[in-house]
Amino acid sequence: MEYATKDHQNQPTRIVITGMGALTPLGLNIPDTWDALLAGKSGIDYVERNETTEPGAYYAGELKGFDARNYMDRKEARRLDEYIQFALIAADEAIQDAGLDPAAEEPGRVGVLLSSAVGGLKTIIQGQRDFETRGPRRVSPFMIPNMLVDSAAGHIAIKYGFHGPNYTVTAACATGTAACGEAFEMLRRGDADTVVVGGAEAALLPVIFSGFELMGALSTNSANPAESCRPFAADRNGFVMSEGAAVLVMETLEHALARDARIYAEVIGYGNCADAYHMAAPHEEGRGAADTMRMALGKAAEYGVALQDVDYINAHGTATQLNDLAETLAIKRVFGERAYNIPISSTKSMTGHMLAGAGAIEAIICAKVIENQVIPPTINLHTPDPECDLDYTPLAAREADVSVTLSNSFGFGGHNACLMLRRFATNGQSA
Repeated sequence: MEYATKDHQNQPTRIVITGMGALTPLGLNIPDTWDALLAGKSGIDYVERNETTEPGAYYAGELKGFDARNYMDRKEARRLDEYIQFALIAADEAIQDAGLDPAAEEPGRVGVLLSSAVGGLKTIIQGQRDFETRGPRRVSPFMIPNMLVDSAAGHIAIKYGFHGPNYTVTAACATGTAACGEAFEMLRRGDADTVVVGGAEAALLPVIFSGFELMGALSTNSANPAESCRPFAADRNGFVMSEGAAVLVMETLEHALARDARIYAEVIGYGNCADAYHMAAPHEEGRGAADTMRMALGKAAEYGVALQDVDYINAHGTATQLNDLAETLAIKRVFGERAYNIPISSTKSMTGHMLAGAGAIEAIICAKVIENQVIPPTINLHTPDPECDLDYTPLAAREADVSVTLSNSFGFGGHNACLMLRRFATNGQSA
C-alpha cells in the first residue's frame, strides 16, 4: 500500500510537544517513571490497593501508593471514577510542565482529547451491585457521567475552562496512540492551537482479569510477577494488564514559540489502519501494522523525514505469542534489511499494558528518548524467540543518537495506530 505525500518544500503546520504528565505502575509522575524505565525496573506485582480484588489474587501494573485525596478533596475523590481521577492528575502535571496558563489562553483554541478504551467500569459494576442489592433508588446519580468514556475530557475542559474541540477516540489497545495522532491532525487542520491529549484506564477488576484469562491472553507466570511480562522472548505467554494515565500538551509551533515554551519533540507522522482480519488476533503477517507504519512514514515525508531516518521504535510488544511475531514481521516488511539495525524496545515489559494509557505513555517515552538520548530496555528478554530476531534492546538501557522515533500500538478489532516524533530543530530538518 502506498500513500501520497506532499512536496515538503511546501511544509505543513508543525506540531510540538511542550508538556507531559503521567501516573504509571513505575511512578506517580514523569521523572519517577523515566528513572525506573532506565533502571530496568518492573512495575508489575500482586494487586493490593484495589478493593474489588482479594489481595494477591492477581498480578498487574498497579499504581502503588496512589491516593486520590493527595490530589483533590475527599468529596471529589469519592465521587469520581478512578479513570477520571487518573486523567485529571496526569493532565495537571502536563499542563504545569508545559507552563501553560489557562487564563492567558483563548479558551476556544484549546482542545481536549482524553481517551479511554472502557471508561468507568468500576462505576458500572458498583451501580449494578447497588441496583441488585439495594434497589433502583439507591443507584448513584453520578453513575452515568462517571461511566462514559468521554467524561475525563469533559472534566478537564471544565476544570481549566477550555472551550475548544473536546471528544474521545476509542480503538481498544491502540486508543492512546490514536488519540495523540488525532490531536496532531486537529492541530494541523487549524481547529485549535493547543490540545491536551492522552489516555486513562482503571480496569483492574476480577471480571476483566477473568475475561482476558479465558481468552488465553494473560501471562501465567504468577510465581514472579516482575518477570511475568516477556516481550519477544521464547518463553513469553501473555500480556500483563495495568492501570494509569498519560497526558501530553501538543501545540502548533507558532503558538509554542509565541509563549516561549520548552519543546520536547516534534510530532511528524500518524498512521491508523485496520487489519480487517480477526477481532482478537493480529493479521498473521502484520498486514495492518505494516500499512499503519507506512501511512505514518508518508506523513513524515511531508516534514522531510524518510524511512532511513528512523532511529528507534517503541514496539507494541505485548508478550503474546501472536502479537510479537506479527509486529516483528510487520517491521521487516516496512524497513527491509534496515529493520535489523534499528533499536527497538517494549517498555510494556516494565509498565505492563495500560490499555488506553499505553500509547500515550509510549509517546512520552519516545519524547524522553529524544531528550535524553537513552533507550529504555526490554527487560526479561533472557531467551529470545528465534523468529523475533531484531534488536529489542534486551535487559539494559542503551545510549544512542536518536533523532526520529516511531511508536506502534495495536488492539482488538484489528485497530492499528502509529505515531512518529523527531528532535526539534528550528529549521525544520531532522536534527
